[in-house]
Amino acid sequence: MQTAKYPLDLKGIVSFLLLANGLGWLVVSPLWLSGQGLQHPLVGLLLPLLMFTPALATFVVTRWISRPPQGIRTATGLRLGKGYRWGWYWLFAWVGITLMVFASPFVAALFGVYQLDLRELSGFATNAEQAGGLPAGMSVQTIVLIQLATVLIAPILNGLFTFGEEWGWRGYLLPQLLPLGQWPALLISGVIWGLWHAPVILLGYNYPDHLATGWLMMVVMTTVWGILLGWTRLATGSVWPAVIGHGALNGAAGIVFLLHAEGTTFDTALVGVTGVTGWIIPLLFIGLLILTRQLPVRHAPDEALMAAEPAPTTAQAAA
Repeated sequence: MQTAKYPLDLKGIVSFLLLANGLGWLVVSPLWLSGQGLQHPLVGLLLPLLMFTPALATFVVTRWISRPPQGIRTATGLRLGKGYRWGWYWLFAWVGITLMVFASPFVAALFGVYQLDLRELSGFATNAEQAGGLPAGMSVQTIVLIQLATVLIAPILNGLFTFGEEWGWRGYLLPQLLPLGQWPALLISGVIWGLWHAPVILLGYNYPDHLATGWLMMVVMTTVWGILLGWTRLATGSVWPAVIGHGALNGAAGIVFLLHAEGTTFDTALVGVTGVTGWIIPLLFIGLLILTRQLPVRHAPDEALMAAEPAPTTAQAAA
């Protein structure tokens, strides 16, 4: 059983959802209206702008529509965080999620849906040649090593953009749903996160071979990864580990394009962070969190997350 410090704020939640999704469709409307889809010349600008629509919705709702009684900074997790071993959650978000993504091509290879070439990196080499060739004096192995090293700082580099999403999904929405209980809040916020991507998923983003069902795959993906990002939010009282974790997820996702064999193709619905085999390790980790009683979180560090704490038993209440 879960207790809630604050009741469900339907006015704020509905306003947030309307704003986040409405602004999302508005931002990418040129892709639809032009008929060019993801080939539109401004797609490289519009997609990053899209990521800021949940943050803008959060700002408008908490500032003018439904101000949280505990204050905006606390309610939306803008503080750095506190609580038992909170630094480990930051480390997990940065390194743990990166390692999970790095492992995904190997899991896909075990299931026979992805062919690795770790020696020659032939798939990446071919793609590089088609894109204009490698820099003079650099081997394909050197380029790949540089890219892999860059991934380690990607969570910070990507953080500017992933904050735009995370301040909305994990910063505002997840705590607002906690009166329903932790698991419903984690699952519902994950589904909403996935559906918000519909304007670009329906154009072939992430799932170019699955225009009709890509949105459903995206919902499953965001729900799985959203549980882990939400766990860091609930355990620390801060949105920043989720920002870093989301940055790590995006930064490492391209690993599948570095390690595949020349002449082979792969389905993004099966391979990588967007695919079924890429969800196996995070799901196993979620199972481990449940078995070790780390999830649901039992000691929320902020009163804004009181819904995360189990109600006391009769014996405890009488003590």
